[in-house]
Formats: sequence, structure tokens, C-alpha cells
Amino acid sequence: MMAEDEGNPMRLPTKANIRKGLRWLVQGCQPGDTLVFHFSGHGSRQKDYDHDELDGFDETLCPLDFETEGMIIDDEINATIVRPLPHGTVLHAVIDSCYSGTVLDLPFACRFNREGRYMWQNMRKSPYAANKNTSGGIAICFSACN
Repeated sequence: MMAEDEGNPMRLPTKANIRKGLRWLVQGCQPGDTLVFHFSGHGSRQKDYDHDELDGFDETLCPLDFETEGMIIDDEINATIVRPLPHGTVLHAVIDSCYSGTVLDLPFACRFNREGRYMWQNMRKSPYAANKNTSGGIAICFSACN
């Protein structure tokens, strides 16, 4: 767990520490493991340079030091905690930030309207979208914002 009021510099939510934490989360995971990633903080978006986003933007998490070190983009999050998931593992991500709707770059998004009706949206319609699925595991993301 990291928080910006931590006295221990290794527990501050800096870009380097969040990256280490993401790698730690999936390191050595095995069938039967259930993983949880929770982020509550600032999120943003930036221009999508590899053309794998339907809207032309990568979603980002903003670490404590994002103004000097930069943001963590959805492509990196997917490569670090989604793609490595082996068969039999489950990742639950709860993201409470702006632009968090597709911050894990999952292949499908469930969209709800104000009446409670939902529809699944294929997020891989772009001809440039790389395979960003898991390695057989299941990844589920609950997010606060489109």
C-alpha cells in the first residue's frame, strides 16, 4: 500500500514505486491466485502514438511525481499486470480516477446508461490494436469514469 503522506520513501506513490508495485503484484502468480489492484488518485489521458486506441488517446495514472517523471500509460499497465496473467488467475482492478474507463486496455468494456441498461463495447476495433489479452487468466476492471 502506498500513500502520499507516508514517511517511508519506498511507500510514496511515485512513478518508480508504482511500477515496482505493479511488477510485484503479478510476480510468481499461479493458477488459483486472485490479485487486487486499487488506485485512487489522479488520472488523465495523452495522445495515442501507437494508434491502438479507438478515441486516439491513452488513459493514464498520475503518480505523485508525474509532473517531473511523467504518467503511467494504459499500454504499460496492460503489459505489466494484464498480459502476464496465466490461466487460472484472476485480477480485480478498482480504479478511482478520471479517464479510468479503459486504463487496463482490456479487449471489452461494459457501458451502462442512466436507466441501468448495459452493452459490451469491443475496444479492439482499431486495425493497429495489439493483442492485449491475458495469457489465459481473467482481468476485470471497475472504474469510476469514462
